[in-house]
Amino acid sequence: MSTSPAPDISGRLDPARAGAAALSGYLIWGLSPLFYMLLDFTSATEIVLHRAIWSAPVLLGLLLAARRWPQTLAVLTDRKALLVLLLTAVLIGANWWTFIFAVNTGRVLEVSLGYFINPLMNVAVGVLVLGERFGRLRALAVGLAALGVVNQLVFVGAPPWLALFLAVSFTAYAYVRKIIAVDGRVGLFWETVLIAVPSLPALIFLEYSGGGHFFEGWREAVLLILTGPMTVAPLLLFILGARGLSLAVIGVAQFLAPTLQFAVGLATGEAFSPAHAVTFGLIWAGLAVFVFDLVRYERQRSKLESPSR
Repeated sequence: MSTSPAPDISGRLDPARAGAAALSGYLIWGLSPLFYMLLDFTSATEIVLHRAIWSAPVLLGLLLAARRWPQTLAVLTDRKALLVLLLTAVLIGANWWTFIFAVNTGRVLEVSLGYFINPLMNVAVGVLVLGERFGRLRALAVGLAALGVVNQLVFVGAPPWLALFLAVSFTAYAYVRKIIAVDGRVGLFWETVLIAVPSLPALIFLEYSGGGHFFEGWREAVLLILTGPMTVAPLLLFILGARGLSLAVIGVAQFLAPTLQFAVGLATGEAFSPAHAVTFGLIWAGLAVFVFDLVRYERQRSKLESPSR
């Protein structure tokens, strides 16, 4: 067994370790519906309340280990940052609730659809709000995804509301977080605290009113406690991986999680008609165009930045 110390989470991993970390994070995210299916004994609301409460101490431990406590406390003196984090806490809390509600009502395929749409929605927001470049390939990618949504509406007969809300809420979350220069872990800690503070009295009320499940048995208690590590672990692994990988690699790897969610939905017997196949096919085609354009752009940028010989 190697006796070399583990790298500090503020450091940069070599590409092999970074890839393993990012891959592990995406695997956990992709297979997380299987975990949340085990919590079908309670509501999405109770799960989100526990998720915030048990995530906060895990994040606190990570910040202390990384010696980020001074930066964490500094947020308390920044009124603008606190107001922005309050908004992002609402957005991420709504995203958590929708994800768990979809999983526990047998709509994992719609979850995967939402996270497939998300990168293309980021492109649209980048162009419309941030004034980023919008070449023909990216226009084609967004157009194909839009056709997929239209197909879902016309031929499946039901708008993918949960998928669209997951994509919109996470895109809005990512955009709003750009407003403040706060470390990702520090920001997530305060967002989680802002959700956890009202969650504690809400859970106490649930238990006293007979609607809570934490004290029903050891299995229920353990599963609810594990929502904390299940929230933090993939995020930490992603942060570790992202520091050692190129944007193009991360751009491709991000589709692993919704692909696994898609597989979980099929494996658990969710309805998947030919019309659903067309919806996913159009969106996957859009993603293929997006990835091709992303990789091409990264290669061109690398050539421009490489020293001349």
